[in-house]
Amino acid sequence: MTLLQSILLGIVQGITEFLPISSSGHLVLVPHLLGWELDPQAVVVFDILVQVATLVAVFAYFWGDLLTIGRAFLAGLWQRTPFEDPESRLGWLIILATIPAGLAGLFLKDALESALNSPLVTALFLFVTAALLVTAEQLGRREHKAEELSWLDALIIGVFQILALFPGVSRSGATITGGMLRRLDRPSAARFSFLMSIPIMLAAGLLATLDLFDIPNLSAILPTFLAGFLAAAVTGYLSIRWLLRYLSHRSLYGFAIYCAAFGALNLAVLLLRG
Repeated sequence: MTLLQSILLGIVQGITEFLPISSSGHLVLVPHLLGWELDPQAVVVFDILVQVATLVAVFAYFWGDLLTIGRAFLAGLWQRTPFEDPESRLGWLIILATIPAGLAGLFLKDALESALNSPLVTALFLFVTAALLVTAEQLGRREHKAEELSWLDALIIGVFQILALFPGVSRSGATITGGMLRRLDRPSAARFSFLMSIPIMLAAGLLATLDLFDIPNLSAILPTFLAGFLAAAVTGYLSIRWLLRYLSHRSLYGFAIYCAAFGALNLAVLLLRG
């Protein structure tokens, strides 16, 4: 992987991790569209690094929220009133929402990736993301804030996160859809989606980082990939900020159209290439 490829894919990861258009889909399809023949081992290393980079972006943007939730969470435990403070309760809801995808990822992720991680399947699942976003707009009532979620709401949103195990299904798109179907307004659904991604991304990042040390020639390829890491972190932060502002007054239909169009483009390219 060249320096330019690393930076470009880092930008792609940073943008698509948080916009509801599927980062996994873009990381599979963009190199395919551009005709890049990338070393599979290098791709594994790169994917690990940019996932950690987007986690850094979430921490940077929501640092104030995380401090407030963390302090309330610990105070609630200390005072034996864990659910009394709304911020402490939100912390418990975030934990609950991560459990379904955490269990599914533990048992299914590798099998799904090996069976389905192809340009054709990824392009098809982009249409699933489009359908989810349209469903959210059509059926979501957009009445509540994240602090008004019930335990059942959080669990159901967590179940929606399982869909992101399929390549081409956007994690943020699935969880925002789940939130809106549980009556969250768009910005609150997006905020809860990003906050609930932290435990999963943190656990995956820590486990994947340990695997880095088993990869030969890591020191030779790491400097090039650090450029992609920085690109993913910066663009990820900007993507979060932009999306939360966008959703305060605009719908998800534009993202649904994009997913369908990008999926159709890749299907057309696959057909033309035979």
